[in-house]
Amino acid sequence: MNDIRRTILWVIFGFSMVLLWDQWQLYNGNKATFFPKPEVAAPAQNAATPAASANGVPTASTTVVAATPGQVPSSMPAAAAAPREKIEVATDVLKLSFDTEGGSLVRTEFTKHADFVDSSKPFVLLDQSSSRVYVAQTGLIGGDFPTHKSPMKFSGDRSLKEGQNELTLRFESDVQNGVKLVKTYTLQRGSYAIGVKHEVINTGTANVSPQLYLQLVRDGNKPAGESSFYSTFTGPAVYTEAKKYHKVEFSDIEKNKAEIDKTSPNGYVAMVQHYFATAWLLADGIQRENFVRKVDSNLYAVGMITPLADVAPGQSKSVSTQLFSGPQEEKVLEALAPGLDLVKDYGWLAMLSKPLYWLLDKLFSFIQNWGWSIVALVLLLKIAFYWLNAKAYASMAKMKAINPKIMDMRERLKNDPQKMQQEMMRIYREEKVNPMGGCFPIMVQIPVFIALYWVLLSSVEMRNAPWVLWIHDLSAPDPFFILPLVMTLTTLLQTALNPAPPDPMQAKLMWIMPLVFSVMFFFFPAGLVLYWITNNILSIAQQWIINVRMGVPPQFNLPKFK
Repeated sequence: MNDIRRTILWVIFGFSMVLLWDQWQLYNGNKATFFPKPEVAAPAQNAATPAASANGVPTASTTVVAATPGQVPSSMPAAAAAPREKIEVATDVLKLSFDTEGGSLVRTEFTKHADFVDSSKPFVLLDQSSSRVYVAQTGLIGGDFPTHKSPMKFSGDRSLKEGQNELTLRFESDVQNGVKLVKTYTLQRGSYAIGVKHEVINTGTANVSPQLYLQLVRDGNKPAGESSFYSTFTGPAVYTEAKKYHKVEFSDIEKNKAEIDKTSPNGYVAMVQHYFATAWLLADGIQRENFVRKVDSNLYAVGMITPLADVAPGQSKSVSTQLFSGPQEEKVLEALAPGLDLVKDYGWLAMLSKPLYWLLDKLFSFIQNWGWSIVALVLLLKIAFYWLNAKAYASMAKMKAINPKIMDMRERLKNDPQKMQQEMMRIYREEKVNPMGGCFPIMVQIPVFIALYWVLLSSVEMRNAPWVLWIHDLSAPDPFFILPLVMTLTTLLQTALNPAPPDPMQAKLMWIMPLVFSVMFFFFPAGLVLYWITNNILSIAQQWIINVRMGVPPQFNLPKFK
């Protein structure tokens, strides 16, 4: 029973270090050292396995293959290729760029969100440039029909006028094999969701049965400006009601090991990264085939295909979809589609994280400052766990009160370990001290505070959110490292208030541990450090009060390094 509580805390700390190391390895493109993913056998190929068409246009099969942006399909007559043009469009929250080749969305700027690297510029999510590829494409398969490589003519306004709440853009292809495709984008004021209607017009003399594909294509690079000291997911995701939310690693696509729900009458496909996401949304009840696939070297696609019923000569059929490209604002995502809020990744503690975010959001509605809302939330959690903490600190106070007796006994019996253990158990019984008493109440709270960590790490509301004085962005590290220094000092103060371990080596390690742990916080977002500082200060205050109340005056057990 000797020092059981400290042993368990060391185990927790060690396990945390192992997980952090694994995340660091994964971030740098290596396999996890301690918890590697199990190798899954690649799915066997069969007759239904899709293949790319020779010109890079998606084939009529389960999987769509995207063409490398800028590559004109070889099957298209040279005379039909019109000069490409970038159509720049603006609303109050978006600046968009469309390509007349296919009417694809190739750039999105968010005017309300600053860039990670250069805060004077708006954040760019979708992009098609020399350094980035991340685009939204659609087209028809099932025949020689218009695709995302077909030239299109643009018509419509290019900006949202004063007092105007809606902007309509129209991209119309030439007739190809008797079929014309018209894409109509509808943008709303204040919205990151874009309505996209695909109208298929049969100008030929025979029935046609095309399939509509919707896909997101992006490179596998880590988004610029993201920290190396904590890991967040970047890559495709597929949601269906049957199998729920499923993230797909680029490495799994590369190795043909991606496992998704291939067919479904509901759900969405998305590309996800820290704070932002893009998703194709198709109404429930419409049958679709989902896919993920490697397109080219370091280029990947996620999408879905939905069949259109036969279109008779002179007739047309349309499919209405939505394209979301924007910040992961939880309430907005919940309102758009079932399960879309899951792109905001809370990890395995989502059941705890969601109510914590709800409470944090409610506090912000009153306080109107995210920094003070974090402080208020930690205070409420401390109140909720007051009695559990009281039991833990009372147990620590008792341990501290008998610590001199334990130290004296250990010195007397240091050459007789068996008798030392017996004497220690006798002291615990007589003093009615439970060595585990300070451990269990703290362990119960650990999942709650880990969940709060993920809330603060994943909430886009923290981006560019000021607190006080020099803290202008709670999602960025403290530029002057003042908060991490304060956190380190409060952690050391907590260590000084705790009973000193009888073993000199343990005593030294108990001082080294918070110093090592604090180093990481110098590179963590200010909001996370603020939450930890608040928790430390409230814990110190409660521990101090309980010690005084139990007649154990607070004493600082300073380290003795020799």
